Order: sequence, then C-alpha cells, then structure tokens
Amino acid sequence: MLGAMHDTGQGVRTDHALAVHYYRQATDQGHAEGRCCLGICYRNSSGVPQCHAEAARYFRLAADQGFAQAQSQIGVCYALGQGIAQDDEEAARYNRLAADQGDATGQCNYAMACLHGLGVPQGHEEGARYHRLAADQGHAPSMLALGARLVDD
Repeated sequence: MLGAMHDTGQGVRTDHALAVHYYRQATDQGHAEGRCCLGICYRNSSGVPQCHAEAARYFRLAADQGFAQAQSQIGVCYALGQGIAQDDEEAARYNRLAADQGDATGQCNYAMACLHGLGVPQGHEEGARYHRLAADQGHAPSMLALGARLVDD
C-alpha cells in the first residue's frame, strides 16, 4: 500500500501527511486496512493532529469489516475509554474477535480480560490459553505473563 510506504519511508522518503492522503483514499473506497492505518495516524498524531475519537471511529469501521488488527485496536480504545466510552464487555468482545483470527495483540488483550474478569467471566485457564497462543507467535508481553505465572505457581 502506497500510504504505508510513505508512512515508513519504504522505498520513498517518509512523508506522514502524504501517507494520510493515501490512507484517506483507501478509506473512501471502504478498504479496511486503510481505515485501520488512518486510525493509527490519528491515535499517534502522525500526519494529522491527534484525535482519539477519530482514531476510534476508523478502528471501529475497519473492525466491523472483520479486520483483526482493527478489532484489537478498538478493543484497546474500549478498555481505556480512549476516544469512546469505556466498556469492558465491548473491549473483550472485539479482542476475542481479533484473537480468534490469530492476532497476537488481541490474544494477549483477551487473555488479560479473562485473567482479571474484565467484560468476561474470570477464567485463569482461558487466559493462560490465549497467552500461550500469542506467545507462540513471539508476542513478548504474553511470554512475560506466562513466565510470571510459572514463577507464581
């Protein structure tokens, strides 16, 4: 995607504003990944002024198209109340959707929800299972969580 190339300087000079331009074009065509990338730009103030409400809006659009990365991103927004009303159940629901598509961040976030009973019934076995799935993909926070669990046992 041309927007990502300008965002990261991959083969072209880095130009965040131009990246946003291309992400908007993709977004206008209903492209889920473009919507997610535009949400990240709004969250991180990359090429646009920071606006958590706009970030959440674009994450939600992409998440509702089934884009796993956006599902975990909107899950974080719901968990933190960042740009959207805080809602543990919605956070867990979106993170579970991402997790079940193999998204390591979603797996880790859903594991934490399970372990702490945030939006879902508390379940240590379920939490550990999702942490293992993420850790198997090299997700460092889940590796740390599993290691800490072994030390505590």
